Amino acid sequence: MNIYITGLNYSINDADLNDLFAEYGEITSAKVIMDRETGRSRGFGFVEMVNDGDGQKAIDALNGAEFEKKVISVSVARPRSEKPSNGGYRERKGGYNSSRRY
Repeated sequence: MNIYITGLNYSINDADLNDLFAEYGEITSAKVIMDRETGRSRGFGFVEMVNDGDGQKAIDALNGAEFEKKVISVSVARPRSEKPSNGGYRERKGGYNSSRRY
């Protein structure tokens, strides 16, 4: 089960996140998302747990809990939405009757 955590204190690292969830079951990975330019935490992360039941226990126990002086939100991570391969750019086709005849 992939779990999404928001509201993290900016001082939290991967090991802290791993330690927080370890008491609920076996963890595959724990990752705090960092800003590419500054190298600082963006205040959210993901934890992958082996067992869905353990993941749900962690969500139930930790959602709305205080961790490192901040209230965190914990939920099941949704799959990333597919982005268009063109980066969202739409080709302009022109206006009325866009076929050009010269």
